[in-house]
Amino acid sequence: MKISCIAIDDEPLALKQISDYIGKLPFLELVAKFSNAVKALQFLDSNQVDLMFVDINMPDLNGLDFVKSLEQKPLLIFTTAYSEFAVEGFKVDAIDYLLKPFSFDEFSRAVSKVKKQVQLIQNQTELINTNDQFLFIKSEYKLVRINFDEIRYIEGMKEYVRIHLTSQKPVMALLSLKSLEEKLPSEKFMRVHRSYIVNLEKISVVERFRIIYDDKTIIPVSENYKNVFQEYLNRNFME
Repeated sequence: MKISCIAIDDEPLALKQISDYIGKLPFLELVAKFSNAVKALQFLDSNQVDLMFVDINMPDLNGLDFVKSLEQKPLLIFTTAYSEFAVEGFKVDAIDYLLKPFSFDEFSRAVSKVKKQVQLIQNQTELINTNDQFLFIKSEYKLVRINFDEIRYIEGMKEYVRIHLTSQKPVMALLSLKSLEEKLPSEKFMRVHRSYIVNLEKISVVERFRIIYDDKTIIPVSENYKNVFQEYLNRNFME
Protein backbone atom coordinates (compact mmCIF):
# COMPACT_ATOMS: atom_id res chain seq x y z
CA MET A 1 0.00 0.00 0.00
CA LYS A 2 1.29 3.43 -1.01
CA ILE A 3 -0.14 6.66 0.37
CA SER A 4 0.58 9.60 -1.93
CA CYS A 5 1.10 12.90 -0.17
CA ILE A 6 2.14 16.53 -0.51
CA ALA A 7 3.77 18.84 2.04
CA ILE A 8 3.10 22.58 2.32
CA ASP A 9 5.16 24.87 4.54
CA ASP A 10 6.66 28.32 3.97
CA GLU A 11 9.64 27.55 6.25
CA PRO A 12 12.40 25.75 4.26
CA LEU A 13 13.76 23.86 7.29
CA ALA A 14 10.29 22.69 8.34
CA LEU A 15 9.53 21.56 4.79
CA LYS A 16 12.81 19.63 4.67
CA GLN A 17 12.07 17.97 8.01
CA ILE A 18 8.66 16.77 6.83
CA SER A 19 10.17 15.53 3.56
CA ASP A 20 12.87 13.63 5.47
CA TYR A 21 10.30 12.08 7.82
CA ILE A 22 8.14 11.01 4.85
CA GLY A 23 11.21 9.37 3.29
CA LYS A 24 11.66 7.19 6.38
CA LEU A 25 8.24 5.56 6.01
CA PRO A 26 8.11 3.24 2.97
CA PHE A 27 4.31 3.37 2.63
CA LEU A 28 4.38 7.16 2.11
CA GLU A 29 5.13 8.65 -1.31
CA LEU A 30 5.92 12.37 -1.48
CA VAL A 31 4.71 13.51 -4.90
CA ALA A 32 5.23 17.26 -4.43
CA LYS A 33 6.16 19.92 -1.86
CA PHE A 34 5.28 23.59 -1.81
CA SER A 35 6.43 26.71 0.01
CA ASN A 36 3.01 28.34 -0.32
CA ALA A 37 -0.60 27.22 -0.46
CA VAL A 38 -1.42 29.02 -3.71
CA LYS A 39 0.92 26.76 -5.71
CA ALA A 40 -0.46 23.71 -3.90
CA LEU A 41 -3.98 24.79 -4.85
CA GLN A 42 -2.97 24.94 -8.51
CA PHE A 43 -1.40 21.48 -8.27
CA LEU A 44 -4.49 19.93 -6.65
CA ASP A 45 -6.72 21.40 -9.33
CA SER A 46 -5.42 18.73 -11.72
CA ASN A 47 -3.84 16.12 -9.43
CA GLN A 48 -5.17 13.86 -6.71
CA VAL A 49 -3.33 12.74 -3.58
CA ASP A 50 -4.28 10.75 -0.49
CA LEU A 51 -2.75 12.96 2.21
CA MET A 52 -1.62 16.55 2.83
CA PHE A 53 0.73 17.94 5.48
CA VAL A 54 -0.26 21.60 5.80
CA ASP A 55 1.27 24.39 7.84
CA ILE A 56 -1.40 26.77 9.16
CA ASN A 57 0.53 30.03 9.43
CA MET A 58 1.53 30.96 5.88
CA PRO A 59 1.50 34.23 3.92
CA ASP A 60 -0.98 34.96 1.10
CA LEU A 61 -3.21 32.00 1.89
CA ASN A 62 -3.11 30.37 5.32
CA GLY A 63 -3.53 26.64 5.80
CA LEU A 64 -7.06 26.78 7.19
CA ASP A 65 -8.41 28.92 4.34
CA PHE A 66 -6.55 26.73 1.84
CA VAL A 67 -8.21 23.56 3.13
CA LYS A 68 -11.65 25.20 3.28
CA SER A 69 -11.30 26.25 -0.37
CA LEU A 70 -10.84 22.67 -1.62
CA GLU A 71 -13.86 20.99 -3.21
CA GLN A 72 -12.46 17.54 -2.62
CA LYS A 73 -10.19 17.29 0.40
CA PRO A 74 -7.47 14.65 0.79
CA LEU A 75 -6.78 13.33 4.27
CA LEU A 76 -5.12 16.04 6.29
CA ILE A 77 -2.49 16.54 9.00
CA PHE A 78 -1.87 20.11 10.15
CA THR A 79 1.58 21.27 11.26
CA THR A 80 2.01 24.54 13.15
CA ALA A 81 3.89 26.27 15.92
CA TYR A 82 0.68 27.69 17.40
CA SER A 83 -1.42 25.43 19.62
CA GLU A 84 -4.41 27.82 19.57
CA PHE A 85 -5.21 26.65 16.03
CA ALA A 86 -5.87 23.07 17.12
CA VAL A 87 -9.63 23.41 17.50
CA GLU A 88 -9.97 25.14 14.13
CA GLY A 89 -7.87 22.39 12.59
CA PHE A 90 -10.20 19.65 13.71
CA LYS A 91 -13.22 21.63 12.50
CA VAL A 92 -12.03 20.97 8.95
CA ASP A 93 -11.67 17.24 9.67
CA ALA A 94 -7.93 17.04 10.17
CA ILE A 95 -6.77 13.53 11.06
CA ASP A 96 -4.18 14.97 13.44
CA TYR A 97 -2.37 18.13 14.50
CA LEU A 98 1.42 18.26 14.92
CA LEU A 99 2.77 21.05 17.10
CA LYS A 100 6.24 22.25 16.03
CA PRO A 101 8.86 21.20 16.80
CA PHE A 102 7.68 17.59 16.58
CA SER A 103 9.71 14.38 16.68
CA PHE A 104 9.71 11.53 14.19
CA ASP A 105 7.80 9.42 16.72
CA GLU A 106 5.05 12.02 16.90
CA PHE A 107 5.00 12.24 13.12
CA SER A 108 4.84 8.45 12.80
CA ARG A 109 1.94 8.19 15.24
CA ALA A 110 -0.04 10.80 13.32
CA VAL A 111 0.60 9.04 10.01
CA SER A 112 -0.45 5.68 11.49
CA LYS A 113 -3.95 7.16 11.94
CA VAL A 114 -3.99 8.01 8.25
CA LYS A 115 -2.82 4.51 7.36
CA LYS A 116 -5.71 2.98 9.33
CA GLN A 117 -8.18 5.26 7.57
CA VAL A 118 -6.82 4.34 4.12
CA GLN A 119 -6.94 0.63 4.99
CA LEU A 120 -10.56 1.04 6.09
CA ILE A 121 -11.43 2.60 2.74
CA GLN A 122 -9.65 -0.19 0.88
CA ASN A 123 -11.46 -2.85 2.92
CA GLN A 124 -14.77 -1.22 2.08
CA THR A 125 -13.79 -1.13 -1.59
CA GLU A 126 -13.36 -4.89 -1.57
CA LEU A 127 -17.05 -5.19 -0.69
CA ILE A 128 -18.11 -3.81 -4.08
CA ASN A 129 -19.77 -6.57 -6.11
CA THR A 130 -20.68 -5.74 -9.67
CA ASN A 131 -21.80 -7.07 -13.05
CA ASP A 132 -22.82 -5.32 -16.27
CA GLN A 133 -26.20 -4.09 -14.96
CA PHE A 134 -25.85 -3.28 -11.28
CA LEU A 135 -23.55 -3.25 -8.27
CA PHE A 136 -23.82 -3.87 -4.55
CA ILE A 137 -22.04 -1.52 -2.19
CA LYS A 138 -21.95 -1.26 1.57
CA SER A 139 -23.74 1.83 2.84
CA GLU A 140 -24.72 2.48 6.47
CA TYR A 141 -24.00 -1.14 7.45
CA LYS A 142 -26.21 -2.49 4.65
CA LEU A 143 -25.48 -3.93 1.21
CA VAL A 144 -27.37 -1.75 -1.25
CA ARG A 145 -28.10 -2.74 -4.84
CA ILE A 146 -27.68 0.10 -7.32
CA ASN A 147 -28.75 -0.32 -10.92
CA PHE A 148 -26.46 1.41 -13.40
CA ASP A 149 -29.45 2.81 -15.29
CA GLU A 150 -30.54 4.68 -12.16
CA ILE A 151 -27.22 6.47 -11.57
CA ARG A 152 -27.17 10.09 -12.74
CA TYR A 153 -23.70 10.97 -11.51
CA ILE A 154 -21.28 10.14 -8.70
CA GLU A 155 -19.65 12.76 -6.51
CA GLY A 156 -16.36 12.26 -4.67
CA MET A 157 -16.31 13.71 -1.16
CA LYS A 158 -12.96 13.17 0.54
CA GLU A 159 -13.00 9.46 1.55
CA TYR A 160 -16.70 9.07 0.70
CA VAL A 161 -18.69 8.98 -2.52
CA ARG A 162 -22.25 10.18 -3.00
CA ILE A 163 -24.15 8.32 -5.71
CA HIS A 164 -26.94 10.48 -7.14
CA LEU A 165 -29.89 8.44 -8.42
CA THR A 166 -32.96 9.13 -10.53
CA SER A 167 -35.55 7.45 -8.33
CA GLN A 168 -34.36 7.85 -4.74
CA LYS A 169 -32.20 9.94 -2.46
CA PRO A 170 -28.38 9.78 -2.92
CA VAL A 171 -26.50 6.83 -1.45
CA MET A 172 -23.33 7.52 0.56
CA ALA A 173 -20.53 4.96 0.79
CA LEU A 174 -17.06 4.88 2.28
CA LEU A 175 -15.21 4.42 -1.00
CA SER A 176 -12.77 6.29 -3.19
CA LEU A 177 -13.99 7.65 -6.50
CA LYS A 178 -11.11 5.91 -8.25
CA SER A 179 -12.01 2.46 -6.90
CA LEU A 180 -15.62 2.89 -7.96
CA GLU A 181 -14.59 4.13 -11.40
CA GLU A 182 -12.68 0.89 -11.95
CA LYS A 183 -15.85 -1.13 -11.30
CA LEU A 184 -18.16 0.81 -13.61
CA PRO A 185 -18.65 -0.08 -17.31
CA SER A 186 -16.60 2.42 -19.31
CA GLU A 187 -19.10 2.52 -22.18
CA LYS A 188 -21.70 4.02 -19.81
CA PHE A 189 -19.67 6.05 -17.33
CA MET A 190 -16.91 8.64 -17.66
CA ARG A 191 -14.73 10.52 -15.20
CA VAL A 192 -15.01 14.19 -16.16
CA HIS A 193 -13.49 15.81 -13.07
CA ARG A 194 -11.46 14.66 -10.10
CA SER A 195 -14.70 14.93 -8.09
CA TYR A 196 -17.23 13.58 -10.59
CA ILE A 197 -18.16 10.54 -12.67
CA VAL A 198 -21.19 10.92 -14.95
CA ASN A 199 -23.57 8.46 -16.55
CA LEU A 200 -23.19 9.29 -20.24
CA GLU A 201 -26.70 8.09 -20.99
CA LYS A 202 -28.18 10.64 -18.58
CA ILE A 203 -26.53 13.71 -20.12
CA SER A 204 -29.07 15.96 -21.80
CA VAL A 205 -27.32 19.36 -22.06
CA VAL A 206 -23.64 20.30 -22.47
CA GLU A 207 -22.65 23.95 -22.51
CA ARG A 208 -19.04 25.15 -22.65
CA PHE A 209 -17.72 21.95 -21.06
CA ARG A 210 -20.35 22.04 -18.37
CA ILE A 211 -22.82 19.17 -17.99
CA ILE A 212 -26.19 20.56 -16.96
CA TYR A 213 -28.67 18.20 -15.33
CA ASP A 214 -31.03 20.87 -14.03
CA ASP A 215 -30.88 24.43 -12.75
CA LYS A 216 -29.22 23.28 -9.52
CA THR A 217 -26.81 20.66 -10.87
CA ILE A 218 -23.97 21.79 -13.12
CA ILE A 219 -20.92 19.53 -13.37
CA PRO A 220 -17.71 21.00 -14.81
CA VAL A 221 -15.48 19.04 -17.17
CA SER A 222 -11.95 19.75 -15.93
CA GLU A 223 -8.94 20.36 -18.13
CA ASN A 224 -7.52 16.86 -17.63
CA TYR A 225 -10.66 15.21 -19.01
CA LYS A 226 -11.71 17.63 -21.77
CA ASN A 227 -10.05 15.75 -24.66
CA VAL A 228 -11.67 12.40 -23.81
CA PHE A 229 -15.04 14.01 -23.23
CA GLN A 230 -14.79 15.94 -26.51
CA GLU A 231 -14.05 12.68 -28.34
CA TYR A 232 -17.21 11.21 -26.87
CA LEU A 233 -19.22 14.25 -28.03
CA ASN A 234 -17.70 14.05 -31.52
CA ARG A 235 -18.70 10.40 -31.86
CA ASN A 236 -22.27 11.18 -30.90
CA PHE A 237 -22.78 14.56 -32.53
CA MET A 238 -25.12 14.98 -35.49
CA GLU A 239 -25.02 18.18 -37.51
